[in-house]
Amino acid sequence: MNITQNYNSYTQENHNVWAILFDRQLKNLPDKAIPEFLEGLEKVGFSRDRIPDFEEVNQRLKPLTGFEVVPAPGIVDDALFFELIANKQFPATVWVRRMDQLDYLEEPDMFHDVFGHVPLLTIPVYCEFLARLSSLALQYLDRPDIIDRLTRIYWYTIEFGLFRDKEGKAKIYGAGILSSVGESKLSVSEESIKYDFDVQHILDTGYIKETFQSQYFCISSFEELLESLPQVQEALEQLRLVEESAA
Repeated sequence: MNITQNYNSYTQENHNVWAILFDRQLKNLPDKAIPEFLEGLEKVGFSRDRIPDFEEVNQRLKPLTGFEVVPAPGIVDDALFFELIANKQFPATVWVRRMDQLDYLEEPDMFHDVFGHVPLLTIPVYCEFLARLSSLALQYLDRPDIIDRLTRIYWYTIEFGLFRDKEGKAKIYGAGILSSVGESKLSVSEESIKYDFDVQHILDTGYIKETFQSQYFCISSFEELLESLPQVQEALEQLRLVEESAA
């Protein structure tokens, strides 16, 4: 991708939008997000005062897990998306929502991509799961039906995953929740449906893009995600064999 982040091109409104969203979530998340996310914010040097400069972020991030943030024009296709992440490059859009879009967007902007995702990229086991899941996806790029199923794993973990602590309390690690003031409140409340993490259940469960999720899946550790990958691969291979035998 020949996309760059021209940091000096951001307007004062862009920086103001970042500050408003940052302040709102920093007030909202301390009792809802996993501690590793809040620690990650500090490790990558995020602050309310200015939009993150990717070059500066990468100087902090890459020594921790090998991951780096690369600029993207917006949503990228599956092949490029999974190839980048398999190579420990996380594609983040460089555009910032307008002031009148604070509460709703049709597609992710920088606040979602950077605030929501990047602090978690400081966690080695999380990063290993993310890279290996993406490497697995590269094996099935010729099978959109299987990619659709694998994307459900990504959706219900990386984007909308919950963590259940030792006391049984739900905490947020999914970036789509961390960057949303409304969903961060709903997801951990008693109003939401929460299931234990289960590969087959997730593969069989569609997801919602237009509004808040109707259900969430809770892990007990990031090691649980990593250890689930052989089961994910086996299930995808079974789907491939079933479809080929029916053809």
